[in-house]
Amino acid sequence: QYQDDKGIVTGKGELFVPHKTQYGFISDIDDTIMISHSSTVFRRMRLLFTANPHTRRVFDDVQHHYHLLSVSNTTPEAPNPFFYVSSSEWNLYDYLSDFFAHNKLPRGAFLLNHIKRWTELLQTGKTKHEGKLIRVARILQAFPHQQFILLGDNTQRDPVIYKAIAEKYPARIHAVYIRNVVGANAAATNALLNELQKNTGIHTCFFDNSLAAIAHSKAIGLIR
Repeated sequence: QYQDDKGIVTGKGELFVPHKTQYGFISDIDDTIMISHSSTVFRRMRLLFTANPHTRRVFDDVQHHYHLLSVSNTTPEAPNPFFYVSSSEWNLYDYLSDFFAHNKLPRGAFLLNHIKRWTELLQTGKTKHEGKLIRVARILQAFPHQQFILLGDNTQRDPVIYKAIAEKYPARIHAVYIRNVVGANAAATNALLNELQKNTGIHTCFFDNSLAAIAHSKAIGLIR
């Protein structure tokens, strides 16, 4: 509860402390879970302003993959923690929260970008991605005993950001998953992930659909 000269504001929060043996999952949102066309300004903005959270599309089988990751190697009352880190702004929190609830995606903590004025929303999701790297690093620092899995896509800078994180914290990152959304970026993304796996031993998965990602998660023991 908070009170100022304008009145009293009341809210309810929840606290979840995962066990140190549980994996943590850090996932991008746009074009990793939600189809957003992040690489194309006009299509991205048309979706944002014309589609509501209940009509926005998710990639096929992404809910199934995330649900399996959430409950694997743990108990129903203590699911594996999810952190959703995005370059989208806090202006969109209610929109995203409704979208996640409607699509029955695992509950988790949102770490978004600073709030913009409505006149600046044409640039939504295009803020410099250094802020995203910092937010991921803060999660690792807040949970020093956890190992993490990073999930993103190749529309913008996720592969580069995740590679930098994995190389800085190689003992903390168990696997990196990148969805192939932009075919023109596929060769560079594949080369980057192969280099990361070769140099660090971290599992990497460059996938076209979530069924391939599920198969990989089973192969490395994330899903049992």
